[in-house]
Amino acid sequence: MNAHALGVVLATIAAVLFGLTTPFIAWLGGGVGALTTACLLYVGAALGVSLARAAGIGRGMSGHALRLKDLATIVGMAVCGAAIAPVLLVLGLARTTTVAASLALNGEVLFTILLAVAFFREPWRGRVLAGIVAILLGGVLLTLDQDLATGDSSGGEGLLLVLAATLFWGIDNTLSRNVSEASPLSVVAAKGALGALITMVVAVALGEDLPRLSATLSLMAIGATGYGASLVVYLLAQRRLGAARTGSIFGLAPFIGAALAFAAGEREAGWLTAIGAACFGVGIWIHAREPHAHAHVHAPIEHEHGHRHDDGHHDHHHDAVFVGSHSHPHAHARVEHTHPHAPDLHHRHPH
Repeated sequence: MNAHALGVVLATIAAVLFGLTTPFIAWLGGGVGALTTACLLYVGAALGVSLARAAGIGRGMSGHALRLKDLATIVGMAVCGAAIAPVLLVLGLARTTTVAASLALNGEVLFTILLAVAFFREPWRGRVLAGIVAILLGGVLLTLDQDLATGDSSGGEGLLLVLAATLFWGIDNTLSRNVSEASPLSVVAAKGALGALITMVVAVALGEDLPRLSATLSLMAIGATGYGASLVVYLLAQRRLGAARTGSIFGLAPFIGAALAFAAGEREAGWLTAIGAACFGVGIWIHAREPHAHAHVHAPIEHEHGHRHDDGHHDHHHDAVFVGSHSHPHAHARVEHTHPHAPDLHHRHPH
């Protein structure tokens, strides 16, 4: 499997793991304060990856240890992605249907693409613009359907809160590109621990009640899989696809959550929601299939990240033979060639 195909698979796995979380948060976290919910989700995420690292899982996918210069990025990811975004999601879930909220998470695709283009100059063409328009149209139709279904603006307000959450997760995704060469287990552990600490302090200050033990354990389990393991796999996909394209494929997640809620009996969605979902699907399909190939130059560089020797960009030699993925500091000489590629770890050249 080449690097691009593997990136697509990894992004899909991350999407499935995260997509399942929204309905379960609504079902198992009912009555738990928004800040407490966010805290428990990221306690689970940090604990899960820490246990995985202690067990020796993921050594081949590791990169360099977090450095002092990564601190600002980790703090930004924790504040935006582990504190503000999940709180807004929980508040939105209390005001709209689970199906609609799940589908509204497609806003994360839109914001991730726009931010990746704006701040990292990731390449985009007319096809990307068409995909963005389709996703925007889907969001408008979804909001209208919720207002019609409830007879007032409460459903739309809930969706706006969920969309606001996706903006902060989009910022989180964009920031994560700055630490894409670092160990993903370390990144998730640091982000989760800091985000849990922030939300816990605020929850205690505001006097949120402690949840039941069953809800506590359930939310921690959801966090370990849908926020911890999912983010580790997402970061690995981002190394291969770049921020915008990984975010596009990650757009599968809302459909997973909406399908699960619909299968569980939520039938409030109307025909506008169905059309909106189709618009989301079209937008994501356009982004996932965007072709990109041209002559490009790899400047000499020395860095550390998980890699393989059969990916066309790592032909250095070892005294001992390595098979499969492994990580160590290595150098790349200058190379000029042409092949299809995404704005991955080795293709962040200007256009």
